[in-house]
Amino acid sequence: MTTATLSLSELTAAATQAATISAAAPDAERAAWLTAVADALDANAAELVDIADSETSLGAPRLTGEVARTSGQLRLFARVITEGSYLEAIIDHADPASTPPKPDLRRILRPIGPVAVFSASNFPFAFSVAGGDTASALAVGCSVIVKAHSGHLRLSERTAEIVADALGAAGAPEGLFALVSGREVGTALVQDPAIKAVGFTGSIPGGRALFDLATSRPDPIPFYGELGSLNPVVITAAALAERSGQLAAGLAGSFTLGAGQFCTKPGLVFIPAGTSFAAEVAEASKDKPAVGMLTSRIAEAYPDGLRSFASVPGVDVVSGSVDQDAAANGAAPVVFSTSAAKVLENPEQLLEECFGPTTMLIEYTDQAELSAVLAKVPGSLTATLHAQSGEDITALVEQLSGLAGRVLFDGWPTGVAVNWAQQHGGPYPATTSLFTSVGATAVRRFQRPVAYQDAPETVLHPALHEANPLRIPRRVDGELVLP
Repeated sequence: MTTATLSLSELTAAATQAATISAAAPDAERAAWLTAVADALDANAAELVDIADSETSLGAPRLTGEVARTSGQLRLFARVITEGSYLEAIIDHADPASTPPKPDLRRILRPIGPVAVFSASNFPFAFSVAGGDTASALAVGCSVIVKAHSGHLRLSERTAEIVADALGAAGAPEGLFALVSGREVGTALVQDPAIKAVGFTGSIPGGRALFDLATSRPDPIPFYGELGSLNPVVITAAALAERSGQLAAGLAGSFTLGAGQFCTKPGLVFIPAGTSFAAEVAEASKDKPAVGMLTSRIAEAYPDGLRSFASVPGVDVVSGSVDQDAAANGAAPVVFSTSAAKVLENPEQLLEECFGPTTMLIEYTDQAELSAVLAKVPGSLTATLHAQSGEDITALVEQLSGLAGRVLFDGWPTGVAVNWAQQHGGPYPATTSLFTSVGATAVRRFQRPVAYQDAPETVLHPALHEANPLRIPRRVDGELVLP
């Protein structure tokens, strides 16, 4: 279903109706809908990968893995809702003898209603039409209208057909899922009174514009945006002394992965001053090939970002060239080097995300300077620390925890596991909320709490019934009760 057949107002009206039906459906039924979509994506993976590769140049191996990730997260959300703790069911029994007397209160999370989802350019499956935002919203009982990304429009349309057919065959209500396209339609979607929340993955300017629209409505709505991230890496002197070659190879592999178009690309690497690490990274990066980027617009912007860095006095090009035609020849890796002092002098220019295969090595002289420059780093999805056993890293970990949603040790941030404990979100501009867009708790974005006081059991959700017929975890009179 697209705006080619229905107007936006008709789509949102259908989505409102479908959301009511879906919210009332048992968790097991909605789980079956998600599983049906996952099975359909897997069954059509080869066709989808061919279309995606023709539009994005990401390559069949990467895209095949991404289809599997996408179907896998649909199945994860099916498990999340049948396990039941996502409802956060809480019961406090009446206590008339307390002062003041306490009523019977039963609290649960309910679906928020129709959700708008904006597809990402860099993950045409996992963060797009059938991606995590769509899956988590559908899981809890919301309807979804997806705004397709212009960078992979044919893929979006074909994926939407597969999703809609799978949902229909599984018995989901008409209007539960739809696809629209076009910038003006996307803007109108955010402003439509029927839409109760927005999920977005994209650039800071585009995301901020939509965020402002969502929050300036007569009835402001949540905007769950993932916008931009520098993903700082800190390497201690002890770690460099022990394994500099391994670290250089790991960094080169991470910042060039997918032509540097991962949202978790390590864009800033803080290293002790006076080492040869920059030369080692240059050596590890020199044979990395130039790779086509997602869109011509992204490819044209990459050299502009490189030249902006290079124009700052005190910033050196360690490897690669800032004068490249990424649109015609692909994006080639570039490694920069500078000092923490220069970053402190020019934070607006040097602490900017450059989408593509580039990273900035930043030398610090002592822990005080490292702490000072980290304090200037904007909110990020990840922060990574490479240290040696026995080092006192407590204060450093505390600072990194304040600027990122996921803190990694002795690894690299490119790669986000889809599981129960994942946190893919961080302080602004990494995201515009406190929630994750990946993993089990991503569903929490599309729920709101409702408490029922002295309610007859006949009107309550089964999760709040005294006998716990769903056999789910609940908190009863302050105690966690497992089935």
